[in-house]
Amino acid sequence: MNQARYFTWVSLFAIVVFLIGCTADSLSTGQPIASSTLQPVIGRDLQIVTGQEVYIPAYSEVFAGRQGMNTRLAITLAIHNTDPDSPIIIQTVRYYDTNGTLVRNYIDEPVEVSPLATTGFLVEETDDSGGWGSNFIVEWVAENPVYEPIIEAIMISTRSAQGISMISTGRVISQTGSTRATTD
Repeated sequence: MNQARYFTWVSLFAIVVFLIGCTADSLSTGQPIASSTLQPVIGRDLQIVTGQEVYIPAYSEVFAGRQGMNTRLAITLAIHNTDPDSPIIIQTVRYYDTNGTLVRNYIDEPVEVSPLATTGFLVEETDDSGGWGSNFIVEWVAENPVYEPIIEAIMISTRSAQGISMISTGRVISQTGSTRATTD
């Protein structure tokens, strides 16, 4: 098995184990699932030097076979701060349905994600409000040049005899300033 495939399977297994260990109350609140890495950004005059608006496709259901035979999926939105030295600030995490209508705004105030930390947001498998063509918009900024974060949606279902899982990577739709080059 190649190294990338191994990493993907290990990551998905870790996410499943984490989600199984969470209580239903912690998952249904619409709050981050890894809130210990977040610090509220309150009362600071931010000196923004870089940032991006990122579109992340997500699927709360997929069609299997004939119409009406769909499978619901849980969605975990993962935001990885890849910079070893500087935090990033998440300004918005918005979830949209197939028609482009805002379903949920996950944060009310900007939050800081520490260097090399990861945070996530969950759409439960029972939540079909997004439909098959849902998506997220994440806006992040930083006060220092930083490495670009990795933002992905991980979709999974284990309800049937066969599990379904997939990953969708975010795509930058607008940018302010420039990020650090990966060759620094």
